[in-house]
Amino acid sequence: MYEKSCGAVVINNGKVLLVTHTKGHTDFPKGHMEANETEEETAIREIKEETNIDIEVDSRYRYVVTYHPSKNVTKDVVFFLGKKISGIEKPQESEIYEVMWVTFDKAIDIITHDEQREMFKKILGDIK
Repeated sequence: MYEKSCGAVVINNGKVLLVTHTKGHTDFPKGHMEANETEEETAIREIKEETNIDIEVDSRYRYVVTYHPSKNVTKDVVFFLGKKISGIEKPQESEIYEVMWVTFDKAIDIITHDEQREMFKKILGDIK
C-alpha cells in the first residue's frame, strides 16, 4: 500500500515551526493529500488546519521523506520550504498538542524522526 502526505518547513525570523502531536511525536506540520489537490495546495491547507497559520510555499525547495509507518505500507511525505504570511498559532485540538517556533539547533534536538531531522539539516544547507 502507498500513502502520500505533504507539508512544509516554515521558517520565520530565524526560527522554524514545529508541532507536537497528541500521540507525542514532534515534527513538521503535514497531512494527507485530498482529491484534486496539488502537493503545494495540500501543504498550505495542512499547515492552516494544524497550526492556524497561512503560508506560501517555495516549490523550488521540494524534499521527499520516505518511510514505512506500518507493515506493507510505504509513505512519501513531500515537504516544501514555507514562509509565514499571517495567522496566530493555534493547535488543531484533535491532532496537535502544541505549535511552537524554535531555533534551528533546538529543532534538530527535538524532531522525533531521524528522516525529518536529516531533511531539515539538508534544507539548512540549501538555504544558506
